[in-house]
Amino acid sequence: MIRPEDCTHEEWALRVQLAHCYHLVDYFGWTETIFNHISVRLPGKDHHYLVNPFGLNYTEITPGNLLKVDLHGQKLQDSPYNGNPAGFALHSAVHGAREDIHCLIHTHTTPLSAIAQKKAGFDHNGFYGAQLYGRVGYHAFEGITLFDDEKSRMLESLGDKHILVLRNHGIAVGESSIPKAFFLLWTVQRAAEIQCQAAAMGGEDTALPESMGQRCADLTARLIRESGFAMMFFEAMVRKLRSERTLGWPLTAAQ
Repeated sequence: MIRPEDCTHEEWALRVQLAHCYHLVDYFGWTETIFNHISVRLPGKDHHYLVNPFGLNYTEITPGNLLKVDLHGQKLQDSPYNGNPAGFALHSAVHGAREDIHCLIHTHTTPLSAIAQKKAGFDHNGFYGAQLYGRVGYHAFEGITLFDDEKSRMLESLGDKHILVLRNHGIAVGESSIPKAFFLLWTVQRAAEIQCQAAAMGGEDTALPESMGQRCADLTARLIRESGFAMMFFEAMVRKLRSERTLGWPLTAAQ
């Protein structure tokens, strides 16, 4: 698979990276059959973005079949596929309002959905949970996220944070790049897994002081945003993925 002539090098690079991200989410077992969605904003003032064709497994997604849509969820290029209507309200709201979030990932794995169902949400006593201190917003359940009038409330719930717990549903994480968003998702997923496992065990948790949670959260935020740590992690996971699976496009967007 090579870059179409009507696709810029910059867009094709994002398509390749986003396709890898979809396959990684499947590789880690975080998919919800054909549901859920990951998007990335394209360069430009119009806030167009790429998202998955609804009905395809994540393993069927390629750089070429990703949909390009506007903030209303309207396709901007011909495709035999449509997008998932349940994703447009969430992704359009964030891409239209948060200039610092270019990639948004929505999942509801079992541990994440369990945490979203609990009134207390995430605790910060585990190694990964501590890294989420002060970084999580919570949004009350309003059913499937289909309607435009929920956008403003989701944005209010998210505030200036990068992790949004959709109560009784799942989560959305967003960052300034695909690798950074994927690394944040991995951290949140690990926090949820450990919290659920700890809750299933007898005995009292060793609580961490708030000051330690703030210290861990600040350090992780810097690692994600100010270093190449997230890119190093993402590229290593892509290499691992490609060593075990055959994908139909090059490792990089050089072509």
